[in-house]
Amino acid sequence: MGHVSHTALHEGSSTMSDNANVIDQSTPSIARVYDYLLGGKDNYEVDRAVGDHFKVNLPGSVAIAFSNRQALTRAVREMAEAGLTQFLDFGSGLPTADNVHQVAQSIDPDARVVYIDNDPIVLAHGRALLATNDNTTVVHADVRDYAAIRTDAEVTRLIDFDKPVGLIFSAILHHLNDDENPQAVVSYWVDEIATGSSVFISHFRSGDNAETVEAESTLQSTFGRGRWRTDAEITALFADLAVREPGVVAAARWHQVDDDSAPAAPADRELSVWEELIVAAIADKR
Repeated sequence: MGHVSHTALHEGSSTMSDNANVIDQSTPSIARVYDYLLGGKDNYEVDRAVGDHFKVNLPGSVAIAFSNRQALTRAVREMAEAGLTQFLDFGSGLPTADNVHQVAQSIDPDARVVYIDNDPIVLAHGRALLATNDNTTVVHADVRDYAAIRTDAEVTRLIDFDKPVGLIFSAILHHLNDDENPQAVVSYWVDEIATGSSVFISHFRSGDNAETVEAESTLQSTFGRGRWRTDAEITALFADLAVREPGVVAAARWHQVDDDSAPAAPADRELSVWEELIVAAIADKR
């Protein structure tokens, strides 16, 4: 997620491989397809082909992407306004408007943000976008490699785990299949963070309908991953954390705000079947 100087921005990151800058333009990338659906330009023909499949055959895909992004913005603002000053954003993807560090630092200019992603194009943008921001960095790592992320030099430079942290799993855990144990990923970090921390999760919701089946099939055939889960399964990811009201609900509806900076759907508007397929929630460590 990502300008350059700021040499601490990853030259010594322990989770970066020598191939971190090699961008494969022949294989679609989840981050780049998502970028395309959001109207971004950091994608290739192979990504647009997948994105166009979603747009044509699953026309609500764009609504899902925007609903999720707006819910993320509201979540970061809410956590920052509650006093959180440090954030770990897992599977952060490519930059759009109102990135996590922009929202958090608009509330507290000293807020610190670490983006985690395993796509080399995200790393490249990180080096470009964040060169002049010493309180924000991007680490090239796989969300499943949580122990390496925890000891990464950039993570330990910016995040003090003795103080509350905002953990962000925005549209990432549904890209982990059951055998990759997304619950273990969340549980590891919950054990690491201090009391007073908060965890935001957004996730594809199983609608038990043709749209869900088709979307899941497309992700599995394209990326070899993608798991729609029920509300109960998504709630279970939070384990013993205290899930805030209203619980796991459609991202388009989650936590309405009084301004229009990241609008939620009005309570009296009926959501489309697509908007119901991405949900969000925040939970707290008490």
